[in-house]
Amino acid sequence: MASPLLIVTAVTAEAEAVRAGVDLRHVVVETVGVGPAAAAAGTTRLLAAGSYRAVISAGIAGGFPGRAPIGSTVLATRSIAADLGAEVPGGGFLPVEELGFGTSVVPADPALLRELAAALPEAVTGDVLTLATVTGTAATAEALAARFPRAVAEAMEGFGVATAAAGLPFAELRTISNPIGRLVGAAARADEHTPNPSSTAHSATGRTASLKNRIIQAPAKSGRPISTVSTWAAVYRAIPHR
Repeated sequence: MASPLLIVTAVTAEAEAVRAGVDLRHVVVETVGVGPAAAAAGTTRLLAAGSYRAVISAGIAGGFPGRAPIGSTVLATRSIAADLGAEVPGGGFLPVEELGFGTSVVPADPALLRELAAALPEAVTGDVLTLATVTGTAATAEALAARFPRAVAEAMEGFGVATAAAGLPFAELRTISNPIGRLVGAAARADEHTPNPSSTAHSATGRTASLKNRIIQAPAKSGRPISTVSTWAAVYRAIPHR
């Protein structure tokens, strides 16, 4: 029997959405945590405990305006750790490659990417950035767009998953939940007006829960949920049985 496909997500809501559209006899869907470090560690643990024929990092992402609209599906040509490097005077940035300390870029498996793109012809393809902090300002969004002209989206786990999956076919697939630099700020401002919080901790917890719910629900409100049976069926068919 062929080894299953491993799909990893950051949070449970994403995993549940993916499970709704896959054949769980052939696909394993697991949550590995938020951020590149948790994603790398969680993926490494899963790969050490089982045999898989390919790994996909999946979930929601912020889309660059004009490149990936809300509700669209994105396939990463490369997963890039956009904040792995050093700031320099004058507002510049040196990626880790220029410092001589490794790489910040993991390309998707070419054959797998080609098969996925054929199975998902409406998907937007381009670089997907991995950041440990969600972009919440227009200034940062514009700076990232300028530094990465081929970037179509940002998320928080792809580079970590890709690093852990070294040696296996890897791809990153995302559904756009918000334009980068906008949703976080809007949600936070709305929650600041919540009347009479009982405590600072209660207020912070409420803001976090509200923000999480808005982000997770955004694709569904746009009419394009994070996962559909047809999308994930196409993904599964595109993976070669190894």
